[in-house]
Amino acid sequence: MTPLRIAVFTDSALPILNGVSVSIDALVQELRNRGHGVHLFTAAHFRHRDPDPNTHRFFAIETPWTKDYPLAIPPFYPMLRQFRRHEFDIVHTHTPFTIGFVGLRWAQSHDIPIVSTYHTLYDKYAHYIPFFPKRYVRYKIAKHTNFYYNGVDHVITPSNAALKWLRRHSVNTPITVVPTANAQIRPIDRSEVRQRLGVAPEHKVLLYVGRIAREKNLATLFEACAQAMRADPDIRLWLVGDGPYRQACVEHSRALGIGDRVRFVGFVPREEVDPFYAMADLFVFASMTETQGLVVSEAMVYGLPAVVVQGGGAGASVRDDETGFLVRNDPEAMSEAILRLVGDEQRYASFSSAARIAVRSYTRAEMADLVLDVYRQAMGGAVTPRSQPSLRS
Repeated sequence: MTPLRIAVFTDSALPILNGVSVSIDALVQELRNRGHGVHLFTAAHFRHRDPDPNTHRFFAIETPWTKDYPLAIPPFYPMLRQFRRHEFDIVHTHTPFTIGFVGLRWAQSHDIPIVSTYHTLYDKYAHYIPFFPKRYVRYKIAKHTNFYYNGVDHVITPSNAALKWLRRHSVNTPITVVPTANAQIRPIDRSEVRQRLGVAPEHKVLLYVGRIAREKNLATLFEACAQAMRADPDIRLWLVGDGPYRQACVEHSRALGIGDRVRFVGFVPREEVDPFYAMADLFVFASMTETQGLVVSEAMVYGLPAVVVQGGGAGASVRDDETGFLVRNDPEAMSEAILRLVGDEQRYASFSSAARIAVRSYTRAEMADLVLDVYRQAMGGAVTPRSQPSLRS
């Protein structure tokens, strides 16, 4: 394929650490490895300097309700000269909001095909918009989502759950499911990591990785862990990540009487997360607002079975009763699933082995192949038929 000149627009990019930024970084690196020219347009991040000259940052501010997530603000036209200079073949946006809207308008005004990835169930985040009733915010988000994604040439979603949500909201644009590729395993000495982190040999560590935020359904997780801990005193819960809901979670763990068995690790840079996967025994995730379970897949790379609450796309990579358990949004159901795994060595070993095998079957190269096929469709070219990875939602 002739090398493409690709413009990527996103509100979320490294050093912001979330599923969107990790997914974009993986795709950009793989496309560049194949000889495609990729330029990233995103928000300026305070005190961060990019080593990559192909990253272009719009002026941004920090707001009280979007802390740690810089908000790009107008004027945007000073960057337009940079955009025009490279004569892009395709625009790929990863948000329908501020920067994504700039990408849409610039693509339309320059007659460039545009693809957009729908990463997030945005209506589940309505509580972050101040001053307006939540029902009104959700309505406006749904209307804008319909308008934006019907205005692009092709939509990518990371899971069937996200595809179904868009179809329910009358998005008629062609949609292709392209999950984020699984991470590559790093050689890590589990015994050494557990010793360094102070994990007692008899402790069974349940691991959560992600933002500590209201929409992550952490109340269910804490209550489930409290029930499991009453049945098995060796169970511990570790949370890697930070966010606005942390203090509420600290207080909740105290109220449940498990404060001495819960550890809030705080924010950890992306390159330092893997040792926590390696030292843990089980991955637990209760959020129902995800479009994909990226952290679930990352945990499975290290052989961690997962107990995941059904809803959204977080459970897409879990094969129920094979690599983990998909449970209803109920603390008792989640607790029972946790105990079934940590209390049965034979079942645990089987699930752990199956988890490793399952996530190795889908690589960055396959992800890039699917995305490039979408680009060809948007540009009006022929498409090479490819089988998509098996997804469960």
